[in-house]
Amino acid sequence: MAEIVQQRIEDRIPELEQLERVGLFTKNEVKSIIKRVTALEYKLHRLIINKEDFIAYIQVGCHKNKTVLLSPQILDHIHYHFKREEIEFPIIHRINNIFRRATNKWKDDVQMWLSHVAFCKKWSTKNQLSKVFSAMLAIHPDKPALWIMAAKSELEDRNSSESARHLFLRALRFHPNDKKVYQEYFRMELLHAEKLRKQKKELEKAEMNLGEYEFSAEILSGKLAEIVYRDATGKIKGAEFVISLLNIAAIFDFTKELQDSILQDLQTKYTEDNLTWDFMAKRELEAPGAGEELQTAKGRASEVSRREERCCQVYEEGLKSLNTGRCYVLQRAHDSSLLKEDYYKNWILLSSEDAEGATRVAMAATQRYSQSVTVWSLSLQTLMQLGSGDMGKLFQEALTHVNPKESLPLWQLQVQWSLANQSLEETEAIFERGRLSAVAAVAMEMKEKYLDWSYTVGGYKKARKTFTSLQEVRPLSKSFFTRMIEIEKEQVSTPKMSNLRNYYERALQEFGSTDDDLWLDYIQEELGPQGQPENCGKIHWRAMKFLEGESVERFISKYTLLQTGHI
Repeated sequence: MAEIVQQRIEDRIPELEQLERVGLFTKNEVKSIIKRVTALEYKLHRLIINKEDFIAYIQVGCHKNKTVLLSPQILDHIHYHFKREEIEFPIIHRINNIFRRATNKWKDDVQMWLSHVAFCKKWSTKNQLSKVFSAMLAIHPDKPALWIMAAKSELEDRNSSESARHLFLRALRFHPNDKKVYQEYFRMELLHAEKLRKQKKELEKAEMNLGEYEFSAEILSGKLAEIVYRDATGKIKGAEFVISLLNIAAIFDFTKELQDSILQDLQTKYTEDNLTWDFMAKRELEAPGAGEELQTAKGRASEVSRREERCCQVYEEGLKSLNTGRCYVLQRAHDSSLLKEDYYKNWILLSSEDAEGATRVAMAATQRYSQSVTVWSLSLQTLMQLGSGDMGKLFQEALTHVNPKESLPLWQLQVQWSLANQSLEETEAIFERGRLSAVAAVAMEMKEKYLDWSYTVGGYKKARKTFTSLQEVRPLSKSFFTRMIEIEKEQVSTPKMSNLRNYYERALQEFGSTDDDLWLDYIQEELGPQGQPENCGKIHWRAMKFLEGESVERFISKYTLLQTGHI
């Protein structure tokens, strides 16, 4: 190991000497770098390697404290060009090697891969950048965002539309129904066409012979993008997706025919979708007017009025043709911030058959009435049924917005969802958070549910452990104690009377001054087959001493009925 480390240090000496000669580093700084690099090299050759050591090595390799000094601008400023590559190339080459070692060691660390990508982009190592993306996608083909990033890099950094197209096609083999991949692929083909059109225009302007250049009329008009559109809409249905592609096409000034084709598809295939009518109506508002009419204030006002009238006509036509006209009215009221809380409830129920629509309405409702427990409860119930959204995050968001004193229904829903969808550890974490709530009602209910859940998943031992850990943590409810008493009695083997006495005694410490039934239950327990009837007199005496007010009279009455056999 020492020989390898020494060799690597010696390989760096010419580079550091060069940096010292040109004045970028002092002699002491060079010595400091060698010392740090040596220490890190030894760390990287240990049996157990830390990720932090690789990061530190990369920072030292970049000469972090003087990174700016290695930029081309600084080297130009000091008029140093003669052996500039002797400074830059070894540094870049070495850091790429360090990154490769790190990503080979921690293949699943996407952030490490992206750091390598960022380094390659900064230093314009285009060939190396392609290799990094290729290696990363071989490990992480399940992440559409990485495919998109790689394809964009090929187009923007390497100016290779062919490589970008190849990556998008490979991405679609792994993710054949991913909307974002198709959207970016569609955009890439349009960008490629736009670039070729600009090149052709510049060549024509320079009056150059175009014979040696190939400019396909079909590619220039966006036919490749149209092929992508047809393939995408054949696999992914819905007006929202079609509209997203239409909006991308509208960015480019040469796509009128393509836009008209997409618009026709929207109007013929998706007339039952609310979004189609909404999009068409808004287009009327944005439609360009006649130039002459817009010359005067009166003409402009008249044009605005005509646009609004056409927009309303489209909405009215949509309301007549859609079975969900009421939903559309609600949508319009929501867009105008006029929809009242109760109507959001109706809207969510009306949209229940459309999973995507119901999700959208539920989220809109919580944004509009973010402090309403009722709205959050209904919206979260809807999303739970649909299996939509990041429920854990939504529950946390809900609890941060509503009044904590009113939050119990949200805690109950969260427990219900967690029991069905999360691991035992995650569910227990929710109970732990709930029991620490400053709201008494929440804390008590969470303790009760925590105890019951512990018994369900872990049996008697876990239930007893949970009870022991919580019995001294106030606030406490009577139900918390009575449930533990029930659990004790449910044991197949004879329940321990000593345990039952402990539960009753602890409960009476909390509620003995007001709850006459608790004293009576304790007496009945002692009268049972496992109890000691001689203890009943002492319990009766204590009850008469501790009970207050009307609870004393109730206890005397019930105790008399018990003695006479009427209870």
